[in-house]
Order: sequence, then C-alpha cells, then structure tokens
Amino acid sequence: MCFKIGNKVAVLDDVVKGIVTNVDGNIISVETPDGMIFTFDASELVKIDVEQRELSKFSDIDNELLHQKKQEKSKRKTAFVKDKKEVIMEVDLHIHQLTSSTKGMDNYDMLSLQVDVARRKIEYCILKKISKIVFIHGVGEGVLKTELHYLFNKYPIKYYDASYQKYGLGATEVYIFQNVKN
Repeated sequence: MCFKIGNKVAVLDDVVKGIVTNVDGNIISVETPDGMIFTFDASELVKIDVEQRELSKFSDIDNELLHQKKQEKSKRKTAFVKDKKEVIMEVDLHIHQLTSSTKGMDNYDMLSLQVDVARRKIEYCILKKISKIVFIHGVGEGVLKTELHYLFNKYPIKYYDASYQKYGLGATEVYIFQNVKN
C-alpha cells in the first residue's frame, strides 16, 4: 500500500490511529492525536479514508434504500396467517395450581389428577371449538409430559413443544382439528 504524508492510518493489531508524518521506504512514522510519534512497517498499517463516526451519519433511518428493503419485505406473501381473534387456552398443570393441598396424595394420585384435568380441558375445547391449548407441565423428570403425549394420541389433535421464548421448555401446545368426522 502506498502511504503519503498526511494520510490517516490505523495500526492493524493495535488501537493506535494517527497521521503519517514521515515515509522512509516501508518504515512509516505516525503521529497520534496526543502527539506521540511511532514507527511501523507499512504492512502493519491500513489507510482510513473516513472515520467510523462519519460513516454512522449515513445510516440514517430516512435512508431511501432502507425504505425500499422494508417495502420489499412487506410485499412478500406468507403461507401462515395468524388470526388476531384466535383463542388460545392456557392450562397450568403444576399440582399446586390444581389443588390447595397435596396432603395425603402420593405421586400416582397427583399424576392422575393432572392427566384428568388435561383430558377434561381437551374435551371442553373440542366441544367449544377452541383450536389451541397450551399445557404448562414443567420440566421435571418427564413423567407428566409422557403421560400427556399418551393421552393426546387418543384425540384428533397435533401436539408439539410450545414457544420456548414464552413458556420455556416445560410446555406443550396442542392443535385440535375441528372438522373431524366420527
């Protein structure tokens, strides 16, 4: 690279910037803004044509190219259209949400209660034509989730992990097919 006196330069492997004050073959002298003078090999330097803060002036939000990109993106058709009026039922199956006290209940009784609540909610949604339910079951050892999947296979539904962003790992979303003939 050809350096001339007065060029703005930066050092590749350091945070030094400055102006070229002397060129002697491949040895370049650079004066930093605080007045220090350093010498570098030409291969260690790079020219700076425009300061970074000057470049940021051009990334204005009223940029015409940015507006064109946004319009192109909004014109694209998608296969998925979310209905704003869609009803999604959330059911928290944590045992403390289903009963005031677990005194006298063993693990089997608690699991049976949770699965029974899930079964009743599915049947209610089928009856009321609610197409989506989110069962919040928690992570745990996966026993409740396994039992729920066994239960779901008995109904005309599709199930999958719910939104990780909203529910974390411990939730399953159920989609109920509404037009199933018996």
